[in-house]
Amino acid sequence: MRSGARLALAVITLAAFAAACGVPQSGGSQSQTAVDCEPYARYGSHPGTEVTVYAENRDQEADLFEQTWADFAHCTGTDIQYEGDGEFEARIQLRVDGGNAPDVAFFPQPGLLERFARAGKLKPASAGVVNLAKQGWSADWNSYATVDGTLYGTPLVANVKSFVWYSPKFFRDRGLRVPRTWSELMAVTEKVAASGVTPWCAGVESAEATGWPVTDWIEDVLLRQQGTDVYDQWVAHKIPFNDPRVIRAMDTVGSVLKDDRYANGGFGPARSIASISFQEAGTPVISGDCAMHRQASFYAGLWPEGTAIGPDKDVHAFLLPGADSARPPVLGGGVFTAAFADRPEVRAFQEYLASADFANARMRKGPFVSANRGVDPANAATPVDRLAIQLLQDRRTRFRFDGSDLMPASVGAGTFWQGVVDWVGGASTRQVADSVERSWPSR
Repeated sequence: MRSGARLALAVITLAAFAAACGVPQSGGSQSQTAVDCEPYARYGSHPGTEVTVYAENRDQEADLFEQTWADFAHCTGTDIQYEGDGEFEARIQLRVDGGNAPDVAFFPQPGLLERFARAGKLKPASAGVVNLAKQGWSADWNSYATVDGTLYGTPLVANVKSFVWYSPKFFRDRGLRVPRTWSELMAVTEKVAASGVTPWCAGVESAEATGWPVTDWIEDVLLRQQGTDVYDQWVAHKIPFNDPRVIRAMDTVGSVLKDDRYANGGFGPARSIASISFQEAGTPVISGDCAMHRQASFYAGLWPEGTAIGPDKDVHAFLLPGADSARPPVLGGGVFTAAFADRPEVRAFQEYLASADFANARMRKGPFVSANRGVDPANAATPVDRLAIQLLQDRRTRFRFDGSDLMPASVGAGTFWQGVVDWVGGASTRQVADSVERSWPSR
């Protein structure tokens, strides 16, 4: 959740959508096509009210959100004012400290949400939101937005991070099979490298969030090598950040991402990873300049326009393998809604965002994944989104949330992110792991 239409295109798109749905437009009259407001009656009528929303989503992602809640806004009379900011993680604190907190924020890290909840800035979820949370999500998902027994928000977006994107044609032309184990993955990596193509492409630049794609790599490998129990202990700091098992996982990732033979296909030497934006990092897969790109399900929405997704299309994805052929644990993440204000129109908007109706409506507009139990996988925009939803809904899936997002924000979104940038640039594993361990808050 970490995009791109320009402003003019966004205005045209939203204007066309508004006209199609019968939303009054400036200088015009009501369209002949009226909005069916019956599904929104449960949220009440709030004419003349406004709800401000602040999040990191911009460009096309923001447009799709606004299009999805346009009918809600029309039928309830609420003006939803959305602002997307690529430096959300850094600026939300400045906004709150300056007395300019939004009514609703979309938090990409539970650790950041927890910081504001403990500071008394967030409002506890209403009874309606609590009921929807219990209906829609597992106890694990609800725990990510719960602080000291109080629910403050609900998941808005989910993703599966344990995917490796590839070109089926590239694999087919070279006689490569989708690997089922880590050793098979490394065999594919070596075979591609021997053919003269750098097998992996990656990029970690993400404005104030630079670094997170590599922390995802490390977390995924730690899960596969050590299992969920050790992973949970590490995230909760019940074992030190620089535990030998974590060092091993980092070195395993380094054997791929810090080796010029294996990375960074289509861009340059391995160190170029630090300067490549995560949005463009997978594009060499399409051109054949790299074979594989490990990235989350949400990358489905970042491929160049016209890219077809599927097992016989331009790109597809497989689960990052584990030590054996059994299905490995699944690493994922999500974005959570929480409110800084407690007004009827804010509560109504939160309830709508917590509904399966919102998630299904958003899915019909383009790539999007939700962990809500009421989501129909058939509404998924791509086969990879459908697989992600099925994995999230499967009770057999050993799912774990992104570790850096669960850690204290000063570590997960601070020293860990910065540390892996230094690491890709040449710092040693021990040096980085020790530095992050020293930065851990004493509480």
